[in-house]
Amino acid sequence: MENAINNIVLMISDVLYKPWIVPLLLLAGGLYFTIRTRFMQISMFKDSIKVVSEKPKSENGISSFGALMVSTASRVGTGNIIGVATAIILGGAGSIFWMWLTAIFGGASAFVESTLAQIYKKKNSDGSSYGGPAYYMRDAIRFKGLGKALGVFFSIIIIFTYAVGYNMLAAYNLQSTFSAFSFYNQNSPKVIGVILALAFGAIVIGGAKRLSDVTKILVPVMGVIYVGVALVVILMNIKNVPHMFQIIFANAFDFKAIFGGFTGSCIMFGVKRGLYSNEAGMGSAPNAAATADVSHPVKQGLVQMLSVFIDTLLICSTTAFLCLITDVDPQKYVDGDAAKAAEYVQAAIHSTLGNFGPIFIAISMFFFAFTTLIGNYSYCEGCLAFVLKRNLKRQEALVFRCIAIVLIYVGAVSQADLVWNMADMAQGFMVITNMPVILFLGGTAVRCLNDYRKQKHAGLDPHFIASDIGIHDETDFWK
Repeated sequence: MENAINNIVLMISDVLYKPWIVPLLLLAGGLYFTIRTRFMQISMFKDSIKVVSEKPKSENGISSFGALMVSTASRVGTGNIIGVATAIILGGAGSIFWMWLTAIFGGASAFVESTLAQIYKKKNSDGSSYGGPAYYMRDAIRFKGLGKALGVFFSIIIIFTYAVGYNMLAAYNLQSTFSAFSFYNQNSPKVIGVILALAFGAIVIGGAKRLSDVTKILVPVMGVIYVGVALVVILMNIKNVPHMFQIIFANAFDFKAIFGGFTGSCIMFGVKRGLYSNEAGMGSAPNAAATADVSHPVKQGLVQMLSVFIDTLLICSTTAFLCLITDVDPQKYVDGDAAKAAEYVQAAIHSTLGNFGPIFIAISMFFFAFTTLIGNYSYCEGCLAFVLKRNLKRQEALVFRCIAIVLIYVGAVSQADLVWNMADMAQGFMVITNMPVILFLGGTAVRCLNDYRKQKHAGLDPHFIASDIGIHDETDFWK
């Protein structure tokens, strides 16, 4: 049964990741936005750091930093460790270069989608805000109900991606990390799956909000610690740095190998795993971006651009360097799927730090994966409310949460191929829905950026009024 489902999922995924579909949308779309915004990833990088520290305008508002932590808690997860290792094993070291390129261009896409989410965000009764792609699709595309239909379809895809694809994968990746320890046996995935599902249930059903708030703080702290430990590994293998970069770039531009089998090439795995890690262009982070209380939409767009760089250029690169700078050969862990990616990371860090290494990776994976589960789920109930056009009733929310809990266990005991292919397929559907929309609406975000730059040039703290850029429709904010 599981093999049959995997074959269907893989067939759909292979179509989505043809060179002219998802890879073209992400890379060409990101390049287009980079040019339209006049390379804002570079020219406005300092601004992106400054606006993170700004306080919310109102008492009930969420700060830019708060929204950054929500989206980063979802982004920074198992993809930063196991996803990177999978890309190296199956796609080659060159996957890292294409992952970097996806992030650099994706920063512009993340800016555009998050700025649009801010422009079209909605107001709660307490004055706080919410929104996301479903709302800018519905409110900005008025052609014969197309926007509403796209918003509903995209909301369904988000629920499937995060409650099913990503959370199942996070659960699998977490339990697979323990395969390096002697106690691990054929029953371990079931035991770990039960423990993880119960802990997840304590958050989403038990209302243990304080614990989820703690994890949002722990993830950036663990991120800093993770980078610090990896830096120690890099310094202890400093002699291998030239060779490491040589194999990354040599493999990245081995076009004969790339076009000889594009599906398994470094480009494809760089795009897939880069997307899984930073989510730029998918339309997920805008759900968090819409909650920020800022004086100008561009401010939160810049913050979400920064989140992409933190996730991929910093943390994913950390894992890549940690693995590739050691003498551990990734080819020893190629068995046709992603099942041995955790073993590869564990072996790489063990070669330098001994027994401490695998224990540290397991602890890091626990915090990254568990917070990812909570961050992923946080997107789902809002999207379900959009589909139903009302808030969930208590019984409906309970049923939905129980299903999400069961899926955590299912993911932990599933095959590696199935959970990875399911996640790839789901995120592919998000890209082919969201990227065309933001390409169509991108002019609005660019006009908003020009307004921000104009006010900054005049020495002002930018404040946005929607009519200044030609938006005359009724909006909940920006009047």
